[in-house]
Amino acid sequence: MPKTILVTGAAGFIGSHAVEQLVKRGDRVIGLDNLNDYYSPSRKKSNLREVTEQAQANQWSGTFEFLKGDIRDRQLVSDIFSDHQIDAIVHLAAMAGVRVSIDDPGLYYDVNVMGTLNLLDAAVGRIGRERSEKLPTFIFASTSSVYGNTQTVPFVPNDTCDRPLAPYAASKRASEMLGHTYHHLYGLDCTVFRFFTVYGPRGRPDMMAYKVLDNIFTGCDVPLYNNGNMYRDWTYVDDIVNGLVSAVDNPLGYEVLNLGRGEPVLLSDFVKGIEQLAGHSAKLTSTPMLDADIAYTFADISKTRSLLQYEPQTSVPEGVAQFWKWYQSIVLSSSSSP
Repeated sequence: MPKTILVTGAAGFIGSHAVEQLVKRGDRVIGLDNLNDYYSPSRKKSNLREVTEQAQANQWSGTFEFLKGDIRDRQLVSDIFSDHQIDAIVHLAAMAGVRVSIDDPGLYYDVNVMGTLNLLDAAVGRIGRERSEKLPTFIFASTSSVYGNTQTVPFVPNDTCDRPLAPYAASKRASEMLGHTYHHLYGLDCTVFRFFTVYGPRGRPDMMAYKVLDNIFTGCDVPLYNNGNMYRDWTYVDDIVNGLVSAVDNPLGYEVLNLGRGEPVLLSDFVKGIEQLAGHSAKLTSTPMLDADIAYTFADISKTRSLLQYEPQTSVPEGVAQFWKWYQSIVLSSSSSP
C-alpha cells in the first residue's frame, strides 16, 4: 500500500535519489529542502528537474510535492505534520562536511541537532498533528565519521563512538542519541544509518569523484590527502537508497546500522579509475591528512544484512562508470552549452 513519506534534503544528492525510488514505486512523497548555498542551489534545482522529468517520462504511479523550507523552522515543520498524515520520515537534511564544520560548529549544531529535534517532536505529536496510535517511522542519516579514530576494524554499530574528531560527527552522534530518547519516551521507531563514503550520479561538487573530474576538465585545485594513501568504503548511491527504502518498510524499534559496501578501496586507486574513464590524468595537490580525518573506513554490514536483507549490488568500477556517464551528460554538457 502506498505511503506518505517526508524526505528532508530532497533536492540533494542522496535525497533526490530517495525521492526518485519512492515515487517510482508508488508512494506519495513530500520533499523539503531549503536549497542553501553550501554548494550551488542551481545544482540542487537540476536534481529536482531530473527526478520530475523521469517521473513524467516513465509515468511513475507515485507523486512528488516539493516544499522549499528549513528544518529549523519549527512552525513550518509543525504545519507539514498538521496538513499531512506522514507514514515515514527519511531525514537526510543536514549541514555536511567534516572539514567545513570546524569553521562554523554553531551552524552545524543548529541545523543538524535542533533541526532533527523539530522533526522528532513532530513525529511524536509534540508539535503539529496530535499524537496518534501509529507513529511514523523515523529514518535518520548519520555518518561513518561518528566512529572517529576507532581501533575496531571493520567498524561495528555497537562501538561507543564517544570520541568524535569534528563538530559534524559530534552533531550527528548527538542526533543519533536523540532518536533513542524519543524511542524510549514515545515508542518511536527510529532507524539510524551510518553512511560510508557515498558517491554516484548527482554527487555533491565537494565530493572526491566530482572534484577529480572538475580538476581534469576545469583545472581547479584539488587536494589529494595523504597522497591518496587512505582507504574508503565507497558505496554507490543506489545501494544506500535501497537500505533507506527497506527501513521505511520494516520498522525495527531503535537500531543503529551501517550502510556501506564493506570493501574498502585505496583513494589513489579510486582516482585512477576515474582518470582511466575520462582518458586524462588529474593534477592533484598532495596535502597532509587533516587532524579531523582518518586513514581508513570499513563498514561491518552484517547486522544490516540480517535485519533488512541489505546487499550492495554495485561494484566500485560499475559505480564510477555510472558517475562518469552522468557527469558527461549533465555537467560537461551544461558547461559547453552556449
